Amino acid sequence: MTALPPHVPVVVVGGGQAGLSLSWWLRHHEVDHLVLERHRVGHEWRHSRWDSFCLVTPNWQCDLPGFPYAGNDPDGFMVKEEVVAYLEAYARSFDPPVVEGVEVQAVRRLDDGSFLVATSAGEVRADAVVAATGGYHQPIMPDFAACMDPAIVQLGPSDYRNPQQLPGGAVLVVGTGQSGAQIAEDLHLAGRQVHLAVGEAPRCARTYRGRDVVTWLHDMGQYDLPITAHPLGEAAREKTNHYVTGRDGGRDIDLRAFARDGMRLYGRAVDGGPTTVRFAPTLRVVLDQADEVYNGINASIDRYLQEQRIDAPRQAPYVPVWEPEEEVTSLDLAAEGVTSVLWCVGFRADWSWLQVPVLGPSGHPEHERGVSTVPGLGFLGLPWLHTWGSGRFASVGRDAEHLAQAVVAHLAAPPLQATG
Repeated sequence: MTALPPHVPVVVVGGGQAGLSLSWWLRHHEVDHLVLERHRVGHEWRHSRWDSFCLVTPNWQCDLPGFPYAGNDPDGFMVKEEVVAYLEAYARSFDPPVVEGVEVQAVRRLDDGSFLVATSAGEVRADAVVAATGGYHQPIMPDFAACMDPAIVQLGPSDYRNPQQLPGGAVLVVGTGQSGAQIAEDLHLAGRQVHLAVGEAPRCARTYRGRDVVTWLHDMGQYDLPITAHPLGEAAREKTNHYVTGRDGGRDIDLRAFARDGMRLYGRAVDGGPTTVRFAPTLRVVLDQADEVYNGINASIDRYLQEQRIDAPRQAPYVPVWEPEEEVTSLDLAAEGVTSVLWCVGFRADWSWLQVPVLGPSGHPEHERGVSTVPGLGFLGLPWLHTWGSGRFASVGRDAEHLAQAVVAHLAAPPLQATG
């Protein structure tokens, strides 16, 4: 195991796209630092995604510092292996000081304002620490999952790989965020009988009026909208992302079309027993709400095209292709032959290792564009850290540039006087 130095000016926790982006900018500012990665560069993309996973944003949005996408398919969507290769190539491009296989176990602030970083390879003192671990650490499991018949296989989205991994029989997927909707489609396309508990996630079109919707929204400045200007304010950080897919070149995910073709849809899962899951009667409402967002985004593009006098092919609003005849509020797993349940109800952050008073009443770090309320402590790669693109390849580099400048300023400030 690599021996850590007793002191380094900056420790970056996490060697994913956020940590690497910050490392690039720290190198630019000639700041000595270490990037501590618990596994390997690209681990989450390599080991926590299913086999058919691909990006839902076009490749041209992969714009890490000093390393924009240079492939031959800018409007395509990288699959898992290509994302891993992109990150590994990025690391090779500037040889960041990444120490792999080192887990950060605790970070404490010392009296002089520096930080003691305890790791699986020993302790290191740092003048500044940046948590670049993202915000999706632990999959959420409902309490009633523990009551389920042990013969039923239960997995989270990070554990699912492909339909062949599961025992034969029907599958219940709970949740319709990006992971849940795409995994349900993966199983559906494989010919599995899928039961899907539909949550409140919105949806959007893949293409509209001749272009990818992401491209239109980029041109409209939506990815650069700071959270301070968002109508929901801080609450935007809690919103679920729209479901859509880049699979096979990209397309809509239409849950109504899945239902028309044999998938069984239900409302939000609320409780259950050993072989029963019960649902709230919300299916019709959440499907209508998702379609309202879908058509609303398209309508905003219409207004933009009109204001900018851009000529683009006309396209009619989405019309539902299926309606639920009734609200089914209970599923007998045994009677329906359900042998697997995939819990795709989201993730929660785990900041237990960060023993510094920086979390607010909601349990989230208090910061302004990654610069926390504790001098010398920063965050990077969080959803809506600054803009909608902050947690994505599109904008994490710009946030990293801003945070690197803040780190440089902090290092230049006079140290605190130790007390006691």
